Amino acid sequence: MPQTTIAAKEVEKVVTADEETTDIVVHRVPYGDPPAVRALDTSELGTWSLYRALIGEFTASLILLYVSIATVIGYRNQSSAADERCTGVGYLGVAWSFGATVSVLVSSTSGVSGGHINPAVTFALFMAGKVTLVRAVLYVAAQCLGAVVGVGVVKGIMKHPYDDLGGGANAVAGGYSLGAALGAETLGTFVLAYAVFSATDPKRTARDAFVPLVAALPIGMAVFVVHLATIPITGTGINPARSLGAAVLYNQHETWKQHWIFWVGPFTGAAMAAFYHKIVLRDGAVVKESLAAMGSFKRNSSTA
Repeated sequence: MPQTTIAAKEVEKVVTADEETTDIVVHRVPYGDPPAVRALDTSELGTWSLYRALIGEFTASLILLYVSIATVIGYRNQSSAADERCTGVGYLGVAWSFGATVSVLVSSTSGVSGGHINPAVTFALFMAGKVTLVRAVLYVAAQCLGAVVGVGVVKGIMKHPYDDLGGGANAVAGGYSLGAALGAETLGTFVLAYAVFSATDPKRTARDAFVPLVAALPIGMAVFVVHLATIPITGTGINPARSLGAAVLYNQHETWKQHWIFWVGPFTGAAMAAFYHKIVLRDGAVVKESLAAMGSFKRNSSTA
């Protein structure tokens, strides 16, 4: 499929020095909307760039889980004493830990792997035709492995607090149903994936040259605000690798019993965001192309 270049020309009215109004043509920077990749393309298996990307995703997931889970355990440890209930970073600090770390890591790894650091984000980009199935599967494996190692580092450093304070594992809080928890994870991940698509949209990066430099900021802020909303409900997963890493090292029956929520919810929210991206952000371009292709096929069939 040839690359589509969007025309970038607008007419603006300008008042001249003699107070006459004239039309001028303003040229905007054109942008190319990359064609969807072939889902089953395996050619990249022989490229070093893929394996560099896998190392980047592994390392970023390790760092994310180390920093964020250590923050969770440290907060719970500090606030567990009866006379120190107001100490520690609190929910706000935990949310900042996740959001700021994601922002830093996306900025640091976007040039290597795209800075996914989350199986749900990878799935959303796969659904949108931006990564192949091979890359998506390998990314998810690298992310999950990095998450397990990152939580393992936390457990090795904070052994007793880790075991005593829940290991940073996600669980449905008392007073909330499984359905409510699933809804929170779904909507939370939708917000995150929505921010990813919006911040990296090629039309926006063409219009605002500075956007690629700060795309990591709205993504990190999305993680931050979602944590504020859902920490009291599920501890906030919205990242299956994060939930898996904590569950593997904590390894309690109740954690595993609810673990499906932290995969089904994020993947559902990611799929919703991918659909929204195609229909709204991209103005239904994919749908229009598909319908046009179907129409062409029907015409060719009728004249055969």
